[in-house]
Amino acid sequence: MFTIAKETAWCPGCGNFGILQGLKEGLDSLNLEPHQVVISSGIGQAAKTPHYISANMFNGLHGRSLPAGIGIKLANKDLTVIVESGDGCSYGEGGNHFVHAVRRNLDITHLVHNNQVYGLTKGQASPTTAKHQQTELQSEGVQLEPLNPLTLALTLGAGFVARGFFADRKQLAALIAEAISYRGYALIDILQTCPSFNKVNTLKWYKERVYYLSAEHNPADMGQARIKAEEWGERIPLGVIYKRETAEYGAHNTVINANPPLVDLPLKPHDAKRFMDEFR
Repeated sequence: MFTIAKETAWCPGCGNFGILQGLKEGLDSLNLEPHQVVISSGIGQAAKTPHYISANMFNGLHGRSLPAGIGIKLANKDLTVIVESGDGCSYGEGGNHFVHAVRRNLDITHLVHNNQVYGLTKGQASPTTAKHQQTELQSEGVQLEPLNPLTLALTLGAGFVARGFFADRKQLAALIAEAISYRGYALIDILQTCPSFNKVNTLKWYKERVYYLSAEHNPADMGQARIKAEEWGERIPLGVIYKRETAEYGAHNTVINANPPLVDLPLKPHDAKRFMDEFR
């Protein structure tokens, strides 16, 4: 069983609390042990999540949670690797890594805490902040169109694309468990509130708009997935937007398949000596 820290540095009412609980319950439902899981994060309020749950963790630089998680998975394929961070860290500073993580399709789960603002650095606009929305720094309103991460992930060829909601812990836990069980890169964009800096996308705002995809939605249908990924405003769908079986990174890589993972290779520092001698 995974445990959660009693004290955090989050503001009262922060959506991160619901995501943390959903993550714990999702992991528990898969009967995983803490030593089998590594959570890689960047910088930000969302990126503090690994500090508060009893799993292995790596806390890296802003926007660099994905390359760290990829390195961990390549070094030890037996680990369950979860990459999590905020919308600014994942889609802003880490946008280039997001693009290529989808292309590689390594078996990792990417949880993005999307509160549509930079919550740690005092509320400036993030890539997902709505156009014309006023923030602490954009006093005249945001001038750019918001990034749609679900549409981008679909366009790049992601095999598992979903949206969760922090306030429904049971549904979020099930969604996280399904993403972890998926073989390949899995994205869950998780809607959450930031009561300190985002006064627009409140709990009431979300509850008036979010709804769950019905059984009639076929997640294997790219056409349906694109329509649902673009739906935003008065109605916001939750659940698995798109899911298809894909060839996970390494499946056809002869180097990876012919050799044990790095963690199982013997450490032989003397093997490098012949390369170092020429610099003496």
